Amino acid sequence: MIEPEKINYISANESDGVTLEYKYDLLEKKYEKKELTKGVKLVAVKITNNSGKDLMFGRHAKLAFVNGTEVHVMENEKVFKTLKQSPASYLWYLLLTPVNLYVTKTNSYGFQEKTSSTPIGLILGPGLAGGNMIAAGSANKKFKEEILEYNVNGTVIKNGETKYGLIGIKTDSFDALKLKIE
Repeated sequence: MIEPEKINYISANESDGVTLEYKYDLLEKKYEKKELTKGVKLVAVKITNNSGKDLMFGRHAKLAFVNGTEVHVMENEKVFKTLKQSPASYLWYLLLTPVNLYVTKTNSYGFQEKTSSTPIGLILGPGLAGGNMIAAGSANKKFKEEILEYNVNGTVIKNGETKYGLIGIKTDSFDALKLKIE
């Protein structure tokens, strides 16, 4: 869970009475790898509106890089589909199914004899595949719920209000962000 309300925001930028605080590098493990390979960054944002008027994120308050280039904020559903884990990829563990554990014993003449074989792969392969698929499915479900719960695209930020959100942007860099107020 990312929980944007509990994040210690390091980067901040103020424009026309609206403060934007944000943090990159939120994801771990498989999600982090997907973020790097797909060129999509998940950013936690905290927007405090003290401008004297209500603002709609995406219309009156737009995200931009400090160099002035406007940021394309992706739809949260598309961000989820891009960054989610693939539970089917864990089916490769089924290749462990034919693995056997052989126990050998040396006889009185010094020769090794095969005494028993245990098919540990019958438990190991399906167990690892099933366990990882369940864990990935559960992690994806929580990730989707959180990313949709903190969708700030198109939301109104009333004067004096603070909104927390998760947004996905298509970029390979960690450039500084600012809000453009219109």
